[in-house]
Amino acid sequence: MLTISRIVLSFFFLLAGYGHFLFPKSYLAIMPPYLPFPLLLIALSGCAEIAGGIGILIPLLRRLAGWGLISLLVAVFPANIYAFQNGMSLSGHLIPNWILLLRLPIQALFIYWVYWSCCRSQKAV
Repeated sequence: MLTISRIVLSFFFLLAGYGHFLFPKSYLAIMPPYLPFPLLLIALSGCAEIAGGIGILIPLLRRLAGWGLISLLVAVFPANIYAFQNGMSLSGHLIPNWILLLRLPIQALFIYWVYWSCCRSQKAV
């Protein structure tokens, strides 16, 4: 069960990280305007997601990758709030506000998932 969880989690972060490079305009749309160098931040967060996704699969790096991904999820939370407050469109289609609101607690679930899969004591697992 834990191995499957880690594989799915890794795949999610690899896919999300790759998306930063495929669809940077989508991420640019939710970047709060007070942050400098938005395209650089999008690329860095994409690289961090890819590195974390790989790190999840390497036992020696798993805990470090987990804490790094948790830090990243906390760091990008303001962008999710900004998207909810200001709206977001994907490929020219406006995303319903209820979906953007739902993303906020889902972020906490992802943080817990990463913690459970990567950061907690692995002695009993």
